[in-house]
Amino acid sequence: MYSRRPQNFSEGLEARGCEDVPAAAGGYGMPTRSWDCSDPWASESRYRAPPPGPWGERQAAAAATPPASGNAAAAPEAGAGSTDQLNRFAGFGVGLASLFTENVLAHPCIVFRRQCQVNYHAKNYHLTPFTVINIMYHFSKTQGIKGLWKGMGSTFIVQGIALGTEGIISELTPLPREVSHKWSPRQIAGHLVLKGLTCVVALPFYSASLIETVQSEIIRDNPGILDCVKEGICRLVGMGVPHSKRLLPLGVLVFPTVLHGVVHYIISAIIQKFILFLFRKKTPHQHPADASNSVQTVLDAYFPELIASFVANLCADILVYPLETVLHRLHIQGTRTIIDNTDHGFEVLPINTQYEGMRDCINVIKKEEGIFGFYKGFGAVIVQYTLHAVVLQITKIIYSTLLQNAT
Repeated sequence: MYSRRPQNFSEGLEARGCEDVPAAAGGYGMPTRSWDCSDPWASESRYRAPPPGPWGERQAAAAATPPASGNAAAAPEAGAGSTDQLNRFAGFGVGLASLFTENVLAHPCIVFRRQCQVNYHAKNYHLTPFTVINIMYHFSKTQGIKGLWKGMGSTFIVQGIALGTEGIISELTPLPREVSHKWSPRQIAGHLVLKGLTCVVALPFYSASLIETVQSEIIRDNPGILDCVKEGICRLVGMGVPHSKRLLPLGVLVFPTVLHGVVHYIISAIIQKFILFLFRKKTPHQHPADASNSVQTVLDAYFPELIASFVANLCADILVYPLETVLHRLHIQGTRTIIDNTDHGFEVLPINTQYEGMRDCINVIKKEEGIFGFYKGFGAVIVQYTLHAVVLQITKIIYSTLLQNAT
């Protein structure tokens, strides 16, 4: 379910962010920008590492506040430079921890989640994290630990394609990549059309990436780093590896793909904005002078945006999970994919579905697997977000300790 190379780490975070970014102290801030959320194709990994948000003004004020002592005029500039370096280090570390968790640590959960979603044979739905951990352990024993990270390179490629496509389309058309505060219904509509077109362009490559993540390591060869691109182009032009007659044409996949991407994007953006609004409302606007308040100000400059993004994407993933299950089954049908047996983790199973389209897929799942059939593998989502929450908390504790010791 994105390619422009950032000039520095903070610019890269800005390109993936979803917030209003005022300038922060110490040269780490960036120019004010309008509302821009990351593209909907990062649906498996959507917690972004944002730059300093609306709390940057307080950080800047704290850095600019002179000491209360009588020697204020003679205060060394080295202290300010040290604070600036700490702020830069904190921003880099917080963003790096979030990106690492999002794209690396969470990938085994994404792999297992997708395998459960496309496995219509499964008797165990893995709705809780306890059974998920047990089966993932069996997978690592039979296929090696690297089997849990299969297809990770292709997910990066899909994100890069979607990001590049969105940038090119926004430059060549009047469709806005960002929505200003003085928005209009026409601007919102154009922005969502841009997101939908991005999904359409990335569609064949997403299908190829999905196959790489669910294909069993027992029967597949080691894929090349660009196999995702090659398979996506072959799927687009109708060439390459022969597929079953049950393979759905890309035209049938366009509507559910765009629907999933745009709906997830809308839900995530609205919830994230709402949570940031609550943070601004509850956080007092004061100018701290002592070291402990200064440390808290540095933390408040980074973590509210991370928390808002985390909660927003968790809610979006939960709400669109049934649609994602349907989408993945439609994408995988007719591709002759062999997946691992998610009931006990020791066998492989073929995918031989015969859905005629989105509506037929929904009806068949509801009839044969029940309502909970739409939530197969949901326990992996719980593991994924629990892991990310733990990493965020550990990162916050580490930087709080470092900043307190430094001050």
